Amino acid sequence: MLMKIIRIVLTCLVFALASCKSTQKAQKIASTPKNVILLISDGTGLSQISSAFYFKDQMPNYARFNTIGLIKTSSSQEDVTDSAAGATAFACGIKTYNGAIGVDDDKADAKNLVELVSQKNVKTGMIATSSITHATPASFYAHTASRSSEEKIAEYLVDSDIDFFAGGGLQYFNKRKDNQNLLNSFKEKGFTINTNTLDVFENIKSKKKVGYLLAEGSMPKMEDGRKNFLSQAIDLGTQYLSKDKSPFFMMAEGSQIDWGGHNNDAPYLISELLDFDNAIGKALDYAEKEGNTLVIVTSDHETGGFTLAAKKKKRDDGSEYSDYSEIGPTFSTGGHSATLIPVFAFGPGAEHFDGIYENTAIFDKILEVTGW
Repeated sequence: MLMKIIRIVLTCLVFALASCKSTQKAQKIASTPKNVILLISDGTGLSQISSAFYFKDQMPNYARFNTIGLIKTSSSQEDVTDSAAGATAFACGIKTYNGAIGVDDDKADAKNLVELVSQKNVKTGMIATSSITHATPASFYAHTASRSSEEKIAEYLVDSDIDFFAGGGLQYFNKRKDNQNLLNSFKEKGFTINTNTLDVFENIKSKKKVGYLLAEGSMPKMEDGRKNFLSQAIDLGTQYLSKDKSPFFMMAEGSQIDWGGHNNDAPYLISELLDFDNAIGKALDYAEKEGNTLVIVTSDHETGGFTLAAKKKKRDDGSEYSDYSEIGPTFSTGGHSATLIPVFAFGPGAEHFDGIYENTAIFDKILEVTGW
């Protein structure tokens, strides 16, 4: 009887150890993301993010994150970065000079995430509410000494390993100074290009590569009727990039928050920020459903010195006072600032993105947590 009890206890111990190892293995697998969605809200600091909590009718999607860090955003030569150097830090993991697209201080090409992960059969996508050749998306696939070389940047997109893209910028492909029509070149590279509207997934699921150029320059403002392009493009992009069960990396940018800051135009800025928050929701919904996707939300820099101050009002005698019951958004500059920028992360590997670190660490951490 005693021996029987001992055998039962030993069997239970062996089973418990096996279960523990199995659980540890499952936890290890679950902690490694298959896919990464990087969302960049150009020109967005903490005050811009805070505006979603005051001006959105429901709880913002920013509130769904538990892991939050901060990045330092200086370029290699200046304390205040521009979008080109800021995005190159994310895309290539290096500090470089303002205006540089995917090159170092010596103007030598720096390997970017798209080039690196495509070699490991990871599908890639780019989305922007600017032109797709603008500084932030360009830094993930192009190498030019100047961000203003958008026709040259367009050539890089044609020759890149990107599988899906959506944004504006048609003029840089078919109304060029060299009279080339790069839409034909896209076809030679296996792309299906749509210049009218986003498709439904059923129309593109069999296509080799897909691109959308839906405006001559940038996409329209939210105030001018862009509607939910950004959220729709993220939804379509995640479906398309994952259709063959391949891992994918996708970058999507809310480009025009920055432009609202430059213009010191609070309604413009806030409408773009709220649209970006909706796009965050779309990415988080996908990540929650699939369970294997890391979502990272950050910005290249802050623009405008934006502040949610108490609204200034005047008394009958002409004197001014602050009404603390009402917000009056204000700006301190028409340019960029050097404030630290929040990083939000959700999904497998999210814990690696807390703390305070350089903007180049976004690149390093993505490669580290994915094993790409």
